[in-house]
Amino acid sequence: MSEKQTFLGWIDDRFPLTKVWNEHLAQYYAPKNFNFWYFFGSLALLVLVNQIVTGIWLAMNYKPDAGLAFASVEYIMRDVDWGWLLRYLHSTGASAFFAVIYLHMFRGLMYGSYRKPRELLWIIGVIIYLAMMATAFMGYLLPWGQMSFWGAQVIVNLFAAVPFVGEELSIWIRGDYVISDATLNRFFAFHFLLPFVLVGLVFLHIVALHKVGSNNPDGVEIKKNKDENGIPKDGIPFHPYYTVKDIVGVVGFLIIFLGVVFFAPDFFGLFLEAPNFEPANPLKTPDHIAPVWYFTPFYAMLRAVPPMFGSQFPGVVVMFAAIIVMFFLPWLDKSPVKSIRYKGPIFKAALALFAVTFVVLAYLGLKPASPILTLLAQIFTALYFAFFLLMPWYSKMDKTKPEPERVTG
Repeated sequence: MSEKQTFLGWIDDRFPLTKVWNEHLAQYYAPKNFNFWYFFGSLALLVLVNQIVTGIWLAMNYKPDAGLAFASVEYIMRDVDWGWLLRYLHSTGASAFFAVIYLHMFRGLMYGSYRKPRELLWIIGVIIYLAMMATAFMGYLLPWGQMSFWGAQVIVNLFAAVPFVGEELSIWIRGDYVISDATLNRFFAFHFLLPFVLVGLVFLHIVALHKVGSNNPDGVEIKKNKDENGIPKDGIPFHPYYTVKDIVGVVGFLIIFLGVVFFAPDFFGLFLEAPNFEPANPLKTPDHIAPVWYFTPFYAMLRAVPPMFGSQFPGVVVMFAAIIVMFFLPWLDKSPVKSIRYKGPIFKAALALFAVTFVVLAYLGLKPASPILTLLAQIFTALYFAFFLLMPWYSKMDKTKPEPERVTG
């Protein structure tokens, strides 16, 4: 027995290293027909690691103090060795994280990855999405620039619209009567904590995935068709086959990601807004306050709903309902098949319209409100909810093709 085998045996007697490696990589059988859309799960994990590593290094030089925060960011950018790179990796990484997750969720919608037996897997995924939004919101205030300050002011003030407890709730979130040093300190603390909560949720997501098995473009359950050794006939070991394939995806992603980091880190004002290069000024409001692009679909929905009795609470309800409705998706889809490959034209049209709706709402959320744009936001908000709320009917009446017994490649 070699020294390496002896050493691994010593570890295995005390920690199930080989067992974990086999169960989750070497002997975890994934469907053999994964395509391009299955890159985004591993890419999301890569970006999460990037955010945590760069975030820790940035925190070493950042000052969570209302009088020093903006200057400390400038210090990181100008005087800390490679500080500019760390900051741009982190700011670009935030947008990349949401872009990758949106594509990952869209793949789930296309191939029915939320359907039985993966309902809990989908629910954990939506919780991860909510945790991401909370993390991004907390981090958005930290540069203490004009858009950070006023964007946080607008979003926190939304909680004041909650009947009876709104005012106390907004004060509790801010830690003060206005966005102040107390708010900055607590947001910094939570922004540092929540990524580690995300790691725990991602761990649960992966454990749940490996319990029920990965979905595939055909929606066929490969665990139902095994050989005499109990190995799925349509499965291949995740390692080395998909680890190598994922490396190709990582290389392609890094080319795009680093291209943005080095040549367009502000990405035309979408990733880093121009007002955020000015220190926060409580006495000067920017001409147009808008959240970062990945929040704008929900911001457009908020603005689409007219106030009631002088309160924006109905808009707040609609905004949060747009996320909450995702939890119920596994039970809204009544189609006899999982994958879009075998669903009929009604579902395909509905999903295409939903994708267009989300992009249009994101665009509308970036623009200053006007009567025409508000009307468009109301129309597309209705279409957004129609995709979910009408799904029990159109998914059942849709003409589907029979699912194959085996994956087709």
